[in-house]
Amino acid sequence: MEIPSLAQLKKDLAYLSEKELVLLVTDLAKFSRDNKAFLYFKLNERDQPTLYVESVKQELDEAFQSANTRNYHLAKKAAQSIRRKLNKALKLSKNKADQADLILYFCEQMKNFGYLGFRYSVIDNIFATQVGKAQKLIASLHEDLQSDYGFRIETLFEN
Repeated sequence: MEIPSLAQLKKDLAYLSEKELVLLVTDLAKFSRDNKAFLYFKLNERDQPTLYVESVKQELDEAFQSANTRNYHLAKKAAQSIRRKLNKALKLSKNKADQADLILYFCEQMKNFGYLGFRYSVIDNIFATQVGKAQKLIASLHEDLQSDYGFRIETLFEN
């Protein structure tokens, strides 16, 4: 079976009634937690624009606090796991400022929780890659936001 293009799906959806669309969307939300989260944030982002960023930050906080960092190997595994959660969350947001904010928050938490103290190349590479992603996103933002986020990046490299 060949899956149709997105344009074809849009055309087919245009023919459905409102009731059928609601049923279809709720069926999609049942399939995965990501779909449900995406739908929830899309429905509520007009009323609470920072809801998504705050909930992701809270989820990252919980992950950092429960991570096992007794040695460099466990810290590496924890950092990789938390980075996967971050990347999954970044897919749900199209706002570049929110994405940059979340990536910088992840990097700040890595520094605060002592991940960089291990001087382990994998952890350092995770940190450097995320900072590079943030810098690329920040370059495409408005000048005022660039200076704000630029300051946050500078504080990441202070001892």
